[in-house]
Amino acid sequence: MHSFTHIVGVFLAVGITAGLLLLHKTRLGALLRKHIHETRRRRLLVATFSFFITFAFTRALTWSIHNNVGPFHDVHIGGRHIHHLVWGILGLLGIGFAWVLELGEGEDRLSVFFGRFLSLLYGACAALTLDEFALWLNLEDVYWLKEGRESIDAAIIFGSLLLTVLFAMPLFRGIAREWKRG
Repeated sequence: MHSFTHIVGVFLAVGITAGLLLLHKTRLGALLRKHIHETRRRRLLVATFSFFITFAFTRALTWSIHNNVGPFHDVHIGGRHIHHLVWGILGLLGIGFAWVLELGEGEDRLSVFFGRFLSLLYGACAALTLDEFALWLNLEDVYWLKEGRESIDAAIIFGSLLLTVLFAMPLFRGIAREWKRG
């Protein structure tokens, strides 16, 4: 039997490794650097892809657990169900701490690696957390109830925000420049 944590852990490890290799060792990475010059925007794109892929994977995995499809099951420690938002929150805390320490902020190879790694991890951890938004909003497990729809709504809103900022960033910068000129 495979627990949710093991499956998500393996998915994240494989996904992040694959993402980092794609961004570093393939033509895709070169095209990304060529067409999106700004590091912040590249990180936002990476986080956005990571968010949507992880959200979809997590939904599919929780559906399979709920419907007893495959060898997967929930994680229980001491008789307590550990929800996947716990791993998302812990990840977000770690990412925030890394960014406070300014890891991944330079232009050297190691900083670029950490910046990409943290961006991929941020998108994944945000997805794990928002996938159970209804739980922390209602303070009860409503994942498969009508109220569970609030998690999907929260993910759609956050994903829309990521996409809006990603695609509108040049516009926002132009507006800021015009505002400064007065």
